[in-house]
Amino acid sequence: MIYGGDTMKVILGLSGGVDSSVAFKLLKDQGYDVEGVFMRNWDSATNNDILGNPDINNEVCPQEMDYKDAKAVADVLGLPLHRVDFIEEYWNTVFSYFLEEYRKGRTPNPDIMCNKYIKFNAFLKYAEQYHADYIAMGHYARVRHEKEKSYLLRGVDGNKDQTYFLCMLKQSQLRKALFPIGHLTKEEVRKIAETANLPTAFKKDSTGICFIGERNFKKFLQNYLPAKQGNIVTMDGTILGRHDGLMYYTIGQRKGLGIGGNNHFENAAWFVCGKDLEKNELLVGQGHDSQYLISNRCIASDCNWIADIPSENKKYTAKFRYRQADESITFHFLPNNQIEVFYPQGIRAVTPGQAVVLYDGEICMGGAIIDTVYFNEERRKY
Repeated sequence: MIYGGDTMKVILGLSGGVDSSVAFKLLKDQGYDVEGVFMRNWDSATNNDILGNPDINNEVCPQEMDYKDAKAVADVLGLPLHRVDFIEEYWNTVFSYFLEEYRKGRTPNPDIMCNKYIKFNAFLKYAEQYHADYIAMGHYARVRHEKEKSYLLRGVDGNKDQTYFLCMLKQSQLRKALFPIGHLTKEEVRKIAETANLPTAFKKDSTGICFIGERNFKKFLQNYLPAKQGNIVTMDGTILGRHDGLMYYTIGQRKGLGIGGNNHFENAAWFVCGKDLEKNELLVGQGHDSQYLISNRCIASDCNWIADIPSENKKYTAKFRYRQADESITFHFLPNNQIEVFYPQGIRAVTPGQAVVLYDGEICMGGAIIDTVYFNEERRKY
């Protein structure tokens, strides 16, 4: 893209997946002076050595294969590709946070912190050495740059929209960001990649947390946090079995409880309905929509508003986890950068550690991290 006779410089995070590959191609087609950078954020040997606790699985995150794919895409497009390590930054700002949240019995979202501290902070600073006008990522999101402010907009593909994970971006970060595929659906992205003969056109989407990859989550976490077994109990205190450690379970979870049928209870599925950290007990109840899984308000902290501060007098929608349907909410501000969010219709499994993200139509206003959850005046044991 040319402005005032100068070609705009863009540094793109090229992950080795189809989304960033197509973003790379589109930027080139649009006339930007674009270069790719592959970020290496995790090193199993280094990070485990820091802990003095080697990975018993002896497995490595498949970043080298991703780098090869990224390089193959860059070669097809005839564009430069660089490589940068953010291993220390990732450890200090994302992985340490991840572990600390699990120690508290919460369920963190490391992707949100990775965007905040790595992709739109460390990476943005790195891009300055190339005199970049913008950085770009293959996220399903859009940005509207206005004269005074920039607004984060939902991606057109509602099933892939990733604004939830971008809720902690600062205005200064968004001002320098581009999302080249935000106006496309996943199907359209695949088609562009196939037509352009990009090597990643049919590559399977990555799932789960980057540093865990395809590994067993429980086994991975055991390498970093000591587990303490305890009782699985009903909400009225009946012992049904044993758990392997509270950190391995999340609110609303059904699979992996291992308690099966019980002659004293109805033949219905059991779900995690809470955690008692003092007693080290996992609290369970029957039924997907157990009353103990329903809340109608929560307190959230570390509020971040991307462009405009939301108004207490206006109705918004919110997501309490990724890909959840929008819910109507109201809220009010509390001291210490907290908000109290109200959703009288009741929502299932609102979970501490996750983010509540506010939307004004297609605009993502920002979000906050869920701390405590209530049904009326009763605090849930989440």
